[in-house]
Amino acid sequence: MFAKLFSKSTQSQIATSSSQPDVAHESMASPDFAPRVAVHYGIPSNASILAFDRIQRLLAVGALDGKIKVVGGDNIEGLLISPKALPFKNLEFLQNQGFLVSVSNVNEIQVWDLEKRHLSSNLQWESNITTFAVISDTNFIYVGDEYGFLSVLKYEAEEANILQLQYHVPPNLIAEGAGILLPDHQSVVGVLSQPCSFGNRVLIAFENGLIILWDVTEDRAIHVRGSKDLQLKEHMVVNFSNNESHTYPNDSLDNEEAEKEISSLCWVSPDESVLAVGYVDGDILLWDLSVSDNGKVQRTQKPPNDVVKIQLSSGDKRLPVIVLRWSPNKAQNGSGGQLFAYGGGDIGSEEVLTILDLDWSSGLAKLKCIERVDLRLHGTFSDVLVISNAYKSENKMATSVFVLTNPGLLHFYEYASLSTLKPEKGKNNSVHAIQYHSVIPTVEPYMTVGELFMISSERNNFYALSETVAPAKQQSDMLTGRSTKWPLTGGVPYRISETECNTIKRIYIGGYQDGSVRIWDATFPVLSLISVLEFEIKGNEVVGANAPISALDLCSANLTLAIGNEFGVIFLYRFQGNSDQRTITIVTETKHEVHHYLPKERNACSTIFSILNSAVAALQFATSGIRLVAGFECGKVAVLDTSSPSVLFVTDCVSSLSSPVISVAVKSSPDNCENSVNNSDDGTGSESSTQIVFFLTRDAHMVLMDSTTGNMISSPPVLPKEKSIAISMYLLELKHPHPEGSRNDSIMSSQDIKAQSQSLQTDHQNESDLSKVGEAMQRTNLEHKTLPSQILLCCEDAFYFYPLKSLIQGDHDFVRKLKLEKPCSWTAICNRDTEKYGIIIVYQSGDIELRSLPELQLLGNTSMMSLLRWNFKNNMDKTMSSSDKGQITLVNGGEFAFVSLLAFENEFRLPESLPCLHDKALAAAADADVNFSQNQKKAQSGVPGFVSNMIKGLKGVKEEQGMDYKEAREILIAHLEKIFSRFPFSDLDNSYDLEDMELQIDDVDIDIDEPVLVVSSSEKSSDNVKAKENEREKLFEGGSSGVKPAVRTREEIIAKYRNTGDAAGAASEARNKLMERKEKLEKLSDHTAELQSGAENFSSLAHELAKNMEKRKWWNL
Repeated sequence: MFAKLFSKSTQSQIATSSSQPDVAHESMASPDFAPRVAVHYGIPSNASILAFDRIQRLLAVGALDGKIKVVGGDNIEGLLISPKALPFKNLEFLQNQGFLVSVSNVNEIQVWDLEKRHLSSNLQWESNITTFAVISDTNFIYVGDEYGFLSVLKYEAEEANILQLQYHVPPNLIAEGAGILLPDHQSVVGVLSQPCSFGNRVLIAFENGLIILWDVTEDRAIHVRGSKDLQLKEHMVVNFSNNESHTYPNDSLDNEEAEKEISSLCWVSPDESVLAVGYVDGDILLWDLSVSDNGKVQRTQKPPNDVVKIQLSSGDKRLPVIVLRWSPNKAQNGSGGQLFAYGGGDIGSEEVLTILDLDWSSGLAKLKCIERVDLRLHGTFSDVLVISNAYKSENKMATSVFVLTNPGLLHFYEYASLSTLKPEKGKNNSVHAIQYHSVIPTVEPYMTVGELFMISSERNNFYALSETVAPAKQQSDMLTGRSTKWPLTGGVPYRISETECNTIKRIYIGGYQDGSVRIWDATFPVLSLISVLEFEIKGNEVVGANAPISALDLCSANLTLAIGNEFGVIFLYRFQGNSDQRTITIVTETKHEVHHYLPKERNACSTIFSILNSAVAALQFATSGIRLVAGFECGKVAVLDTSSPSVLFVTDCVSSLSSPVISVAVKSSPDNCENSVNNSDDGTGSESSTQIVFFLTRDAHMVLMDSTTGNMISSPPVLPKEKSIAISMYLLELKHPHPEGSRNDSIMSSQDIKAQSQSLQTDHQNESDLSKVGEAMQRTNLEHKTLPSQILLCCEDAFYFYPLKSLIQGDHDFVRKLKLEKPCSWTAICNRDTEKYGIIIVYQSGDIELRSLPELQLLGNTSMMSLLRWNFKNNMDKTMSSSDKGQITLVNGGEFAFVSLLAFENEFRLPESLPCLHDKALAAAADADVNFSQNQKKAQSGVPGFVSNMIKGLKGVKEEQGMDYKEAREILIAHLEKIFSRFPFSDLDNSYDLEDMELQIDDVDIDIDEPVLVVSSSEKSSDNVKAKENEREKLFEGGSSGVKPAVRTREEIIAKYRNTGDAAGAASEARNKLMERKEKLEKLSDHTAELQSGAENFSSLAHELAKNMEKRKWWNL
């Protein structure tokens, strides 16, 4: 899929010598590059719409950039990315079927397969979709558009296809069936299925305020309501402003003849007999749409108290009611509940979500507001979702609500009484909300640094830490969705085998602004929290212990974690063999103290170093964790002995500007490296081992230092000729390094680099002669001990290769340079095996490249925008990390992602190790659960009451004993299939197809022109010939065999010929049509005779002309 990317030429200039080969010997190849998002956590900051599967207990969150986040339980989350980065108009689940339906801003209908996590089918709609609704518990979908058309779609799961069914109602047929006049160009702004009618009825709302309850089986209107119905004085207005209810006669509606534009609507009763409609002017109307027994059209001149107006504020200028949601109250027997409204307040008022506890048990005209709460939001409102508790064992009477606000904040409320949401004095209602937090929190608390580490350890070494932070872990469980109150429990986690349970391959460690550190097991795509480390030691206060974390490093050999913060404090945690750890050592510039824990306390922190009052910028373990090298913001470097513990030495600033140290690396001498590792297994270090410490400052000064003595090996420091901002440096063991002679042909000359570095020599003039002699002897010894390695220096504008041997000898010439065309922000090294290397480059533009080493040839490129729809932000590089297999971690606001760049890498074992977003077992058990709950209510054996009512609602279906919910649902779907597989106004027993329709003579309009005059055969002038040819064209106009009669749709035929009058009028019209048909046939007969006469004249003319031509000689022609 990236072949096109690989074929592009690189956009950077690479300077190589003529002797250096162009083909990489030990580098990766371009097919190795295959970026994909392996793990994603968090809700996008531009989230805008919610959807909920009440059976699977899954929440879907749509974003403005075309992403859909699906959230379940047990840390299960999934990310779906639309091909186009566009917002979603609508988002709905096909309940309990494993599919999610979305509508984009360009009217593309998309169906997502949750089990396979991909786009299953899509359909581009020709007109602008203005409303969209899935018929509950089915795979049928209503679509309304800007032209007032109502269409029906069906999703075929087996064929993965979206079908447009034949039931397609234009606005003129709706108006005809309702017996009203509908203005032109009225868009459908709302469609609500009426589940209690089992698909027989649908509510259609038009832009001008017209509301029609439509029967799809009989193709007629049951209810018609509009602004004209508000002119009656019998209606009432209920004003709920200032938390008080005022009811008074509707005298103000006499002059309200203007059309009220609808902005939102929802059912507000269990039987869908009462409808709440929000308008652009801020009003809310409750309409009584009860259906009478005879089912006749309910449009009388004076409806009996069937509408009530609700006003949320008393101001003249109010905000539109954008969103309406309803939560029924079972205690009120369907005559009350809680109405959620966003909007309707005065313009300029505080942004709140209004909740009204309504009751109309005494009749809709006597509507009462029991209580009102204005819920203050935690940001700009995006969406609200009221979920059902039908499948929960407890708190069935409680109300559960999700509120989505920007930027990407999701709050969950569950309460039994609305009064619990009222804020107390000096407090707000946030205490009643459970905020969604990602498995890996990045905003609250704010993550300052994150690192990914590859290890191989017994799981117990890390999971034992959970006992030390049980309260913190329990709080994390509640915030990440594992609390008993959290309603999202969907998804099926990957089942880990017994062998996999015993090993941790990856851990992710995050440092936070509050000074805490969290550790996750990242072995599988579903990350799990291992521990939360907080630095609180009772009785011993360390200055700056709670400062923001700035650096992390883990030694996998002895599982020692080093943590540095912005106050210069370094903490050491030993996770191996620390079960009896009861002391902590605090090392400062002036003291060395040992403190004991209380017997009840257990802490893994063994040592605290506080030696410099400067932020720790870089940490690196050496000698198998015995020594720790720390670089500070002030430009100094400290080497610490972790076994003593003690401070070996602290260097001075190597940069004249005290530039911060940003990168530290350690290289062991090959003669002593093996001994050092063996000694470290016994807990002792090799003091005689020779190690080189490399550290890099922000202004691109690179220094080599002896880790034992602190003496500079390369003086002055190495730095490029141009002024550069350094990013990182790496030590590479290359099997085919660059030839040393190639540096003479490089872009930059070594003389210029040495000239720039002379200004730094004054900082080392006070060195003793003995140090100089020792440094020279040490350099000579290292020349023979060091393997042929290279140092890669990465700066914002260029990359440089330096031979390590040459640097030790004092030669600062680079052998290769890659000049970048755009500034770089972060880099990482990856390798396919021990000899094949590549470098990952992340630019400040968000572009990501993979290049080979040492050739630096472009292998592939992608971007954060194409992978995650992210833009690069400042300080994003602080939380970037990587593994040697090409896995990188990225953080953007509240989102966290693992991105795998290499095709051969599948450490997460995707897709088999991914959790499934659709639980098939739960889907099958849901029917049985409904059957069981219904059977419990039966007094005797037979069909459950719910199923019985369903069967009774279906015409032509007899109730059978022993029928369960699944069978009844299948009957319902078959019933809807029969309804929607026909044209409107056709018989349910006969379905028609366009291919089977035959054109009848009554359906064809015959336009009769005046008779055509036929010229005489004696006229031979050229004008008459041309006139005759024109007459022949007119005569045979439209007679070509290639032209077929236009077939009109059945809707057009019915709309033109359907008569809504009485029987006498219909008979009269039929008689008139027969007379017209007789006249047309007579005219056709006359035309036929004329044509026959013309043909005879033409034939005689042809014979006469032929005889004349035969008598002529060839010279007369």
